[in-house]
Amino acid sequence: MTQAKEKRISAQVRRNSILKRLQKTSDPIKGNDLAEFMNVSRQVIVQDISLLKAEGQPIIATSQGYLLLNQAQTNGIRKIVACNHTVSETEDELTRIVSCGVTILNVTVEHPLYGEITRSLMIRNRSDVQNFVQNLESTGASLLSSLTDGVHLHELEAEKPEQMEEAVHSLKQAGYLL
Repeated sequence: MTQAKEKRISAQVRRNSILKRLQKTSDPIKGNDLAEFMNVSRQVIVQDISLLKAEGQPIIATSQGYLLLNQAQTNGIRKIVACNHTVSETEDELTRIVSCGVTILNVTVEHPLYGEITRSLMIRNRSDVQNFVQNLESTGASLLSSLTDGVHLHELEAEKPEQMEEAVHSLKQAGYLL
């Protein structure tokens, strides 16, 4: 029991450590990985992240883990596209976008009761697409677009206009654009 107490660090030191880890990478870090590293439960990490957000830290929760947004990640060309497709076409839609070098920042649906619902995705490459699809299948969860018969918005980000044009053209070609 004494060893367990010695391994634990103060809450503020832990939050600072979480922030430093997020600052060192542009890849999302899973809550479970942070919890294991900090020798605390995942729920403690969730609370720490909430407190860091309340302090104004630009941390987002994605399906791949936590990510700290910085200026370098938010200076690209952005576009919102309206899409409609079936659940089985999700992987194809996402793959078409990232194959053009475009990042899928989020998904938004317009719910009749709650209004606009937006969730961060931060899907950057085919590996992220595979992880998203595997999580979808393994959890049995529903896509947000299931609330709106497949209709949803994606905010996209690209470094170059040509990448964005190529992604939009690919979505249009597949019949996913509204």
